[in-house]
Formats: sequence, structure tokens, C-alpha cells
Amino acid sequence: MSTLTPFRIQVAALLRRPGAARAEHVEAPLAGLAGVGAEVPATTPVVVDATLERVSDGIVVRGTVGAHWVAACSRCLTPVEGDVAVHVDELYERDPLEGETYALDEDQLDLEPLVRDALMLELPNAPLCRDDCSGLCPTCGIDRNNETCTCVPDNSDPRWAALRGLDL
Repeated sequence: MSTLTPFRIQVAALLRRPGAARAEHVEAPLAGLAGVGAEVPATTPVVVDATLERVSDGIVVRGTVGAHWVAACSRCLTPVEGDVAVHVDELYERDPLEGETYALDEDQLDLEPLVRDALMLELPNAPLCRDDCSGLCPTCGIDRNNETCTCVPDNSDPRWAALRGLDL
């Protein structure tokens, strides 16, 4: 492995002792964690608390990955934020199976792909400021959580417009 980051862990001692385990705590920012609806800011630390255990196939990483996320409410665009924590239980091995296990290099393992995979799956796709958010009026654009408008909603389906003109 070339670049040293906080998410690259030295495991040479574990590899020499089958059955050995050790706790790891990593807390560092990780850029580029943005999903469809929410993102983890590049300045916000991602926290990994895990146990690394030497098994016959490689090293198993068990623990939690957590981060603070920010977004805009998908209905009213109000800023929203929250925390996400996800349990991980993954195998690192020298010959990884694509999409199933992670790569174990000579004497290091890289937690970054695991962290990215775990957090991206848990970030909300359509975050809401509250469960009963009324959103914005599609006609005048006011926030219906704070004000009431006099717009009349058009509930007609445009796909049936040609049939409405028929006189039967």
C-alpha cells in the first residue's frame, strides 16, 4: 500500500498469531461521502470502533462505523442533520472475492473501502425535517409548514386530458 492514512492499519503482528485479536479506534475525516440525499461533510470525523481478529482466511473486522450527516429536507429544503451508526462484520483476505470480501495487503488492511460501503448504504436517501413535513407548495413555493396559501391543487392526471374533451 502506498499512502498512509488513519484508515490503514498495520496487522503484521496479528498475521503471525492465529486467533489473536485487538481493538482499534480510528477517528478521522473522510472526503467524498455523499449519497443521493445526504452527505458526511469532509471536515466531520468518521469514527470506527472495531475488533480485528486473526482467522484462518485472514482478518475479520467487527465493530461499528459512525458519522454525522447533513442534508436538505426532501420536502421543504430546510437544513437537516443526524447521526448514523452501522455494525460491520467483514473479512479481509489476501485473495478477496469481488463484492464479498476486502483485500488484505502484505501487512496492512485498509478500512476506507469498508467505511465507505457501510456509510453510503446507511445515509438517508430522502431525509425529512420531521415526519409530518408539509413541504413546499408546488404552485407558489411557500413553505406549508410555516404559512398557508390559497392555491387550488390540480389533482388531474395529464395523461387523461384528451379523454376529458370527449362528449359522450
